[in-house]
Amino acid sequence: MKYKIFNYITVFFSVTVLTTSCVDNEDLLQVDPNVETALSFWKTDQDAIAGINAVYSSLITDGTYMRSTPLLLDARSDDSRTNSPWPSMYNVGHFNSNVADAAIYGWAYETYYQGIYRANQVLANVPNIEMTNAALKNRILGQAYFLRGLYLFHAVNMFKNVPVPTNIAVKYPQKTEAEGWAQVIADFTAASQLLPISYASVSGLDNGAAGRATKGAALGYLGKAYLFTKDFDKAKATFRQVIDLGVYSLVSNYRDNFTTTNENNSESLFEVQMSREAGGVALGWGGIPASNWGKTSARAITYAPRGFGWTDVQPSIALFNEFHDEKTKTGDLDPRLDATIFYNKPGGMQLYGQDFATYYAKSTADLNDIFCRKYQNSDGEFADEMDWRSGINERLLRYADILLMYAECLNETGDTPGAYGYIQMVRNRVGLPDLATTKPGMTQDQMREQIGHERFLEFPLEGHRFDDIRRWGWLQNATKLAWLKARDAEFNSYTPGREYYPIPQLEKDNNPGTVQNDSY
Repeated sequence: MKYKIFNYITVFFSVTVLTTSCVDNEDLLQVDPNVETALSFWKTDQDAIAGINAVYSSLITDGTYMRSTPLLLDARSDDSRTNSPWPSMYNVGHFNSNVADAAIYGWAYETYYQGIYRANQVLANVPNIEMTNAALKNRILGQAYFLRGLYLFHAVNMFKNVPVPTNIAVKYPQKTEAEGWAQVIADFTAASQLLPISYASVSGLDNGAAGRATKGAALGYLGKAYLFTKDFDKAKATFRQVIDLGVYSLVSNYRDNFTTTNENNSESLFEVQMSREAGGVALGWGGIPASNWGKTSARAITYAPRGFGWTDVQPSIALFNEFHDEKTKTGDLDPRLDATIFYNKPGGMQLYGQDFATYYAKSTADLNDIFCRKYQNSDGEFADEMDWRSGINERLLRYADILLMYAECLNETGDTPGAYGYIQMVRNRVGLPDLATTKPGMTQDQMREQIGHERFLEFPLEGHRFDDIRRWGWLQNATKLAWLKARDAEFNSYTPGREYYPIPQLEKDNNPGTVQNDSY
């Protein structure tokens, strides 16, 4: 049974929502003697656990994985379309976020730094707690390093030049992208040295706690940070460490990665824990957690098919078509198509207990359209997503990603033949033919293109595609950019610099000297 990290602390974290704020140091010293503060809180093992749980809690508010972060990661890629009537959401997918309106991207920025601040509280205070269980202390610190690295990973990846807080202060200067990535790498490195492979047999308050960061999660993200900074040798060695842990494997049913059926499974290195049963039913829009907040996601209603939710995000036609490029060994369509997209399938397709063709029979446009199935509660248990309360865990890092990133590193370091086997592991699950037989002897450039295709079909609507497009330099390649525009008209709105989101105006106001990203 999945472990829920939903034990919040709200007292001393109330001093911050943003990293930067317009307060004087003297203001911070005025303490209400009747209210517990950070200075009086950190005393016991239980306090340390509650503190790290509060760092996790920043993963499930609107700025992060309740809604905004998946949108920011998915909407600009060629595997999705964004037709939201809400301008702020529409603009995310059209490279046109408004510096005067920080909705969505600003909420994400704010929450990343809320999480970083909370992690810094743990890192500053837990070492001073006299804990009888030294291993538990190390695990808590390892989780704090991991979560700070994860929040900063998102901040650097999406906003480029950002503050890099590693202590508790009032203001933090803007740093370069390189400095940001260096800290991300340092945090994941520290986490990988402190975290256990699993919590199944540890001794302490976290015994058996599925859902907490592990050594594999830290190494996986460390390898990813190396890959994003084009240090292919270190990335390759780090991904090899994950593989050699021997604890991860692909689940047999691809769709099990996107429903409540098989959460925290053997393929999952890290996932954000959601639940319809934990907490209340109010939505966690942001700020200090309240006792009536639910621990659920609004991703499902945001991406849901027409009539079942808002349909703000839909799969692209290019994605649907590319799933038809190659048949399985038995001559069938790639099964990931049906796990990812709702469409008017010959022979019928069910959604929320309804037949697709019957439900949309009166709307030719919808009957001939395609909708998101991944991360939808659509297998018949629910009539729709209109209560905004999806309990499906958000899978941030899967073993399939490790295998394909490792294959990419092999290719980039001169071992193109070696990449075949790791790609084939992912293809085997869905019954695709042996790539070494269908496309033998590929050059390094040909293998790069093949890996792009493999990743496109394995990870659509999971927040990876635009990161791939950007790190591969396709936006600066005239041929590739024209190709993207031809398959996704939203790329016609792209201008250089818009691969990053704008720095929120509030950050500029509160942090003098902050330089806005190019083109904004």
